[in-house]
Amino acid sequence: MNERGIPYAVAGAFALQKYTGIRRLTKDLDLFLKPEDVSAALDHLCKKGFRCETLDPVWLSKARRGEYFVDLISGMSNAVIMVDDTWIQRAQPTVIAGVQSQILSAEDLLASKLFVTRRERFDGADIAHIIYRTKGRLEWERILEIACENWEILLWSLMLFRYVYPAHTDYVPAPLWQDLLSRYMHLVQHPNPNAPFRGSLVDENIFAIDVKEWGLENLQSEYRTRHLRKPSMKQAPKLGVVRKSAKARI
Repeated sequence: MNERGIPYAVAGAFALQKYTGIRRLTKDLDLFLKPEDVSAALDHLCKKGFRCETLDPVWLSKARRGEYFVDLISGMSNAVIMVDDTWIQRAQPTVIAGVQSQILSAEDLLASKLFVTRRERFDGADIAHIIYRTKGRLEWERILEIACENWEILLWSLMLFRYVYPAHTDYVPAPLWQDLLSRYMHLVQHPNPNAPFRGSLVDENIFAIDVKEWGLENLQSEYRTRHLRKPSMKQAPKLGVVRKSAKARI
């Protein structure tokens, strides 16, 4: 990736270790990059002997060589949060396995975990650990910027943090607590009868019955469709396309 000049930021276990000290044995490397850069990255990795496949054109492709994997991640599966230039620009320089690289900022790492709320995987503990280990010394405005209209999912994560670490409630700035809680109380006191169902943004499987049998909105489908129609996605890799190096085809 460095050779080709493709901008990226390392995430996953390496980033979590940097900001929390938590070590996780892993055979995969998570790279965050912009959606429009995924095809070039796959082409380059293919030439380096990787077997590449796009599992979901919205957010995930994989490259494999032997027992090692590289996950190319361009956003969240629900397409609510997508990687853009700012994620790369905010990445911190680092050295991984002797290679000069850049690692996702703590704020962007936290934000990337907001919607990892599935039955089989929940990253709420990672978010709590990031806040605890950084003592809340984060650019909270950046996290709010990424969460945007989905700030309630951030509040959910902060409530979990406070429940787990009640003695460290002040790691989240008081003005932020006040802002989010006042927004929340306003919504509770003035409910919108036309507010759409958002279960599919949390987990489309757990809330599948709401959409398929009860006729509620499928916001995830709307977000994903909107994203795939963007001009920048015209060159995006197609679902299931497997790329192999010339050497592998011989």
